[in-house]
Amino acid sequence: MSSRLWIVVCVLLGVLALCWVAGRKFSSRQEVVEAPKVTIQKQPVAFANHTFDPGAPPADMPPLAAQETAECDSSFRSSASVRGQFRRMDATRATVIVTQVKVTLQLNVNIWVPLGASQQVIDHEQGHRQISEYYYQSADKLAERIAAAYMAKQVEISGTDLDAESSKMLQQIAAEITDEYNKELNPETTQLFYDAITDHGRNGTIAKEAVDHALKNVAIEAQPTTNTGN
Repeated sequence: MSSRLWIVVCVLLGVLALCWVAGRKFSSRQEVVEAPKVTIQKQPVAFANHTFDPGAPPADMPPLAAQETAECDSSFRSSASVRGQFRRMDATRATVIVTQVKVTLQLNVNIWVPLGASQQVIDHEQGHRQISEYYYQSADKLAERIAAAYMAKQVEISGTDLDAESSKMLQQIAAEITDEYNKELNPETTQLFYDAITDHGRNGTIAKEAVDHALKNVAIEAQPTTNTGN
């Protein structure tokens, strides 16, 4: 083989190699951009202790039930955002495919106890806090499972403004995810059971033991009630 022909062959092989590498890089970039993804962002628990004058409770304090002298207010919050691919079928119809879901979780706990409250009252409200934080420990796993079920979901939309319909559908799916999370999380039954065990902190039951019992036995022993969980 002549040296000139050898050079040409080498150049062609080099070009083919560069094209193969570039193709691999492009394929990888496409996979990163289009790969389905679930992201769960769990914020740290936000906790605050408050004392109040029973004769003049502050305006931002939740109202106490008739049998309550103190309050543990636990607020579980969630928000979801959903992204998807848009595939147009014709001028008025398209398919939306869910490709990314991000869920942000938060738990705010505020304990309100009267001035001069006994340690028993304080411990009881701390028990409510412990139950809330127990459920929040695995809240990210729950949210991830719920969000994963929506990945690659395909929904047909129709209308004269398909972009607007697509945005509306993704917002609807996000609302469904947060609604399902709130429904499945549901620590309220355990909180009510804890109050039943302790008679709202009045019967002398040690709060920690009552919390442990409530968490372990709520599915077996808890009975339906309309009472509040504080």
